[in-house]
Amino acid sequence: MNIKILTPEHVIFEGEVKSVLLPGKNGDFQIMKDHAAIVASLVGGDIKLYTNSIDEQFSKNFKKESEKESVFSFKVKSGVIEFAGNKGIILAE
Repeated sequence: MNIKILTPEHVIFEGEVKSVLLPGKNGDFQIMKDHAAIVASLVGGDIKLYTNSIDEQFSKNFKKESEKESVFSFKVKSGVIEFAGNKGIILAE
């Protein structure tokens, strides 16, 4: 599935991921391939991408969480996600 993360300043990430863990208003939730369409607001916390690797141009924005699993995190204050058809756009602050 394809995820794109945008901030007011620039594109933080765009690429293929296995899943994404997001900080929602009612707690963390995970979106995986073939997830139902969703629009949800995000609160302060970490967006965690589960992917084999991150393109070098985006790697400076992320912290690697785990060596065994390829988990990369990006801290946000708030935001919104729209996901449908295995494509997601995250607008984050």
